[in-house]
Amino acid sequence: MHVQPYLYIPDFMASWPWPRRINPLYEESQHAFEQCDFGRLAALAYPDASRDILRTGADLMNVFFIIDEYTDVESEGVVKEMVDIVIDAVTHPSKARPVGETILGEVVRQFAERALRSATPEAWAHFVESFTDYLRSVVSEAADRCNGTSRTIDSFIKIRRENNGGRPSLSPCELHLAIPDVVFYHPYVVELRMCIVDMITVVNDVMSYNREQATENDHYNLLTVVIRELNTDFDGAMAWVIDFKDRIMTKFAEGLQNVPSFGPEVDRALKQYLQAIANWPRCLDSWSFESKRYFGRRGLEYQQTRRVPLLPRRKPELGLHQEQVCVHMIDGLAQPIAV
Repeated sequence: MHVQPYLYIPDFMASWPWPRRINPLYEESQHAFEQCDFGRLAALAYPDASRDILRTGADLMNVFFIIDEYTDVESEGVVKEMVDIVIDAVTHPSKARPVGETILGEVVRQFAERALRSATPEAWAHFVESFTDYLRSVVSEAADRCNGTSRTIDSFIKIRRENNGGRPSLSPCELHLAIPDVVFYHPYVVELRMCIVDMITVVNDVMSYNREQATENDHYNLLTVVIRELNTDFDGAMAWVIDFKDRIMTKFAEGLQNVPSFGPEVDRALKQYLQAIANWPRCLDSWSFESKRYFGRRGLEYQQTRRVPLLPRRKPELGLHQEQVCVHMIDGLAQPIAV
C-alpha cells in the first residue's frame, strides 16, 4: 500500500514575541498578482506604514517577484545584462528607458520614481545600496546555477543574506526615518539586521522547499544545502535549521538589550526601526500560509496541522525566457506572468 509522504513544518514563531499584525489599509493595497497576494505580504510586513509607504512596500514585493521569475530561467550573461539595466533604472528614475530593453527596466524605474516621493534621503541611499547588493547576488546565483556550483552551508548563508532580498525588504521600515549612516551601519545595528535577514532565509526556505523541490528548483534552498553537506535527510536538515533559528533568535534578543545610545532623537528613530524589522519573520510566516504561493488553498489547514503532503518532482519547462516565464502555483497549472 502506498503511503503519502509528508513534510513536517515546525512553528518557528511559537516563541517570537512579535505577534501577527496587518496594516488596516490592506484592502486598498495592490493585488497585481492575486494568487501570491503581495498586497497582503506588504500589509503584514509594514502594519504601521502610511498609505504611500505601504504602496511602496507592495510595489517592491512585486518587483522582487518579477526579477526572481525572470532571472531564474536565464544564463549568467543574460542575468547580468538584466541586472545592469535594473541598477541603472533604480539609480536614475527620471531617465527614460530605451526602446526594446527588458520590461524590468521600466518596471523598476516607475517603482523608484514613486518610492522616492515618500523617502528621506538617508533611507533612499540605504535602499539603493542594499537593492544593488541584492541584484549583484542574483548574478552570482545565476553563475552557480549555470556552473553547477554547490555551496557550503556557510557560503550559502553568506550569499543568501543578499539574494533573499531581505535587506532591501526592510527598507520601507525606515523610509520615513532619517537614520544617519554612522548609526545605520554601526556594528550592533548591522548584526541585528543580519539576524532578521537570516530569519527571513529560514522561514522562506522552509516554506518554499516543497514547491521548489517539486519543480527541481531547490538548489538555492537552505534545506537542500544542509541535506547535501551533512549527508542527511529532510528531518535531519530540519533539525539543523531549527537549531540555527534558535541561535539567531537568542542573538537578536540579546542584541536588542545592548544597542548603544546615539542621542534621544536618533534613539527614538532607531527603536522604531528595530521594532519594525523584528516584525518581518512573523510577517513572512503568516503570509506563507495565508497566501496561495506555497500551499495553495490549504495553507491555513497546514498552519494548524504542520503536515504538508510531499509534492512529486516534475521536470521544469525548458526554453522559457522573460515574458514567456510561467509561475508554478500549488493549485492548478503553471500561470504565465502578465506585466
